[in-house]
Amino acid sequence: MLDPGYSNPYARIMEAQSPMLTQLIYMSQPFGYDGATLSGILSSARRNNPRLGITGALICRHDIYLQLLEGPPQSVDTLFQSISSDDRHLAVTLLHRADVDHRLFPEWAMLHDPAHSWHWSPDEVASGAITEASPEVLRQVFQQAAADTSVAARQI
Repeated sequence: MLDPGYSNPYARIMEAQSPMLTQLIYMSQPFGYDGATLSGILSSARRNNPRLGITGALICRHDIYLQLLEGPPQSVDTLFQSISSDDRHLAVTLLHRADVDHRLFPEWAMLHDPAHSWHWSPDEVASGAITEASPEVLRQVFQQAAADTSVAARQI
């Protein structure tokens, strides 16, 4: 079940001020993955992302973080640099970065999806399946998470 992340009311305001959006997808290996570490990451994202105009989703399990960030280009790039130096992440790898005209997660400061929206096994991840995936395949993973979120929101 997707975690009901906090809404990002500032995303639309920031978008109106700066219509250019960047979408960035990266992967990393969790360092010391447990519930407390994950809660800290999500809490920090949900607290800080709204004021930066950033929305997105984090798909995770014990062996991987796969995250999509979207928002103003400078904010996204600055946040990615911060994540790259965060000691809770190992082997941070940029998978895709592109300018886009709309957000996949406009209402989510940070959606948490505990790896239900994709199908790579730990062995496939270790063998490089994600780094070899095309940008389209990576976006489809997050599009599925966004679709699941829409369905869950309609059921509440």
